[in-house]
Amino acid sequence: MENKSAEKKPGIEINLQKLFSAILNKMWLVVLVAVVAAIVTFLGTYFFIQPQYQSAAMFYVNNSSFSMGDASFSITSSDITASKSLVKSYIVILQTRQTMDDIIDYTGVDRTHSQLLSMISAQSVDNTEIFRVVVESPDPQEAKKIADAISYILPKRISSIIEGTSAKVVDMPKVPVNPSSPSYTTNAIIGFLIGLTLTASVIVLMEIFDVTIRSEDDIAQNSEHPILASVPDMSAPTKSGYYYGYGSKKSDKVSLNGKQPTMVGKGIAFTATEAYNLLRTKLQFSFAGDNRCRVIAVSSAMSGEGKSLSAVNLAYSMSQLGKKVLLIDCDMRRPSLNVKLPIKKTPGLSNYLSGQCALDAIFQPCGIVGEENAFQVVSSGRNPPNPIELISSDKMSKMLKTLRQSYDYIILDMPPVGEVSDALAVAQDTDGVLLVVRQNYCNRVVLNDTIRQFEFMEAKILGIVCNCSTKSGGGYSKKYYRKYGSKYAGRYATAQAAAEDKPVEQEPAEE
Repeated sequence: MENKSAEKKPGIEINLQKLFSAILNKMWLVVLVAVVAAIVTFLGTYFFIQPQYQSAAMFYVNNSSFSMGDASFSITSSDITASKSLVKSYIVILQTRQTMDDIIDYTGVDRTHSQLLSMISAQSVDNTEIFRVVVESPDPQEAKKIADAISYILPKRISSIIEGTSAKVVDMPKVPVNPSSPSYTTNAIIGFLIGLTLTASVIVLMEIFDVTIRSEDDIAQNSEHPILASVPDMSAPTKSGYYYGYGSKKSDKVSLNGKQPTMVGKGIAFTATEAYNLLRTKLQFSFAGDNRCRVIAVSSAMSGEGKSLSAVNLAYSMSQLGKKVLLIDCDMRRPSLNVKLPIKKTPGLSNYLSGQCALDAIFQPCGIVGEENAFQVVSSGRNPPNPIELISSDKMSKMLKTLRQSYDYIILDMPPVGEVSDALAVAQDTDGVLLVVRQNYCNRVVLNDTIRQFEFMEAKILGIVCNCSTKSGGGYSKKYYRKYGSKYAGRYATAQAAAEDKPVEQEPAEE
C-alpha cells in the first residue's frame, strides 16, 4: 500500500506569511517589551553610567614657518601636502610616553600614562593640515586643564623634534558645560530597538519550532485526509483553567458558574450540534449506497483531545435519524463514557471478553435525559491487567461480527494511538477510523506518526474532526454565523425550551 502521509515528514517549514502573522498577533507584547527595554536603558544610563565631558584644542601644521623680517616665502601646494602628512607624525608625538609624562607633571593630575592616553584622542579635520585634540574626563575642569597643558606642551615638543615645522593653536580649549556622553535619548532608542528585535526574534523562533497544531491549515499540511467537521469548544474555561470533557488535569467533572455544562445530547450549543450533524452527513456520504452496519473507530493521537465526547455526540447524532446505534467504550485503561453518561461501568466489555458475563448483560441505554432509548452503550467494564490481549482477541472480532447484524452503526471509543496500540489492534475489524485532533493541543509530530501507523495497518482513515476549533459554526465562516447562525441558534434554543417547558428570552425583532 502506498503511504502517502509518509511523504509529509514533520520537518521544520518556514512560512513567511505565518511568521509575519504571528508577530502581528503578538505586536502588543513586542511593543510592550520594547518600551520596557527603552525605560530600563534610560534609567540604567541615568543612574549607572558616569557622564563624560570633552574639552578640545585645534592646531595648525606648518612646515615653512621661517621668515626674515617683513619678507616671507610663498606656500606651495607641495607644502600643504607635506603639512597634511605631518599631522600623523604630530599625533604620534602627542601619544608618546614623554609627552604624557610632561602633561602629568604640568597639570599635577593623578593619572597614569595609560589612563591619560585613554582620555586623549586626536585626528585631522576634514583631511586638512589642521588637527583636533579632544580630552574626555568625568570632571569638566580636569578636561580643560589637560587640554590647556597639551596646547602649551605639544607645539614645543613638535618644534624640538621636527626641525623646520611648527604647530600653532588655532582654537583654545574651553570648560565644557554639557556632558558629551552618554546620550539618554540615543541609548533609550537603542534599548527600544533591541527589545523590539529580540522579542520579534523569540516569537519567530517559537513559531518555527512550535509543533502544536494551531489551525486547520496545520492539519492539512500534515495530512491528506479531509477535515470532516470543526467542533467549537463547548465550554468556557473555569477559574482553574480546566475544560470539561477534554481531558482536564484533575477531573472531567468541572462545573461552570455553579452549573454542570451540557456536553452531550440535545442540550449542547447550536454550533456544536451543527458540527456533529455535518460530521454525520459526511460519514453517511462516505458509506452511500451500502446499507450494511458500519463500525467506526474514534481515536486520537494524544489523550485529552475529546475523542470520547466526540464519539458520544456522533452516536447521538446518528440515532436522531432513527438509526440503531451502539457505542462501545474500548478504552479499558482509562475509560470515560461512564463519566460522561449516566451509565454503570460494570458489567462491560472487559467482563464479556474475559468470560465473566454473557453478551446480553453488557448493553445499557445511553441515559441522556429524555433520550434514554436514543442509542445503546457498552461500558468498558473493570480495568483488566491485559487490555491489549482482550481487544485484539478473536472473541472481540466475533463480537463485532455478531453485533453488525443488529445495528446500523457501531461507534468504538478507542484509546489514543500516541500512548497505546489498542486502536491499531482492532482497526482492521472496522470500516474506518475517525481521528479527533484538538486545536492548540495536539502535536503535529505525534499526529503524523499516528496517521502513518494506521496506514501501516491498512486501516481506512475516514477523516479528521478538528476539536475545540476557533472556527465558528462547525465549518461555517464567522461572518455567516453572525448573520444566520445566531438566528437559528435562537430558534433552536426556543424549541428546546418549549420541549422542556422553560421560558426563554425572545430575540429582538429584525429591523
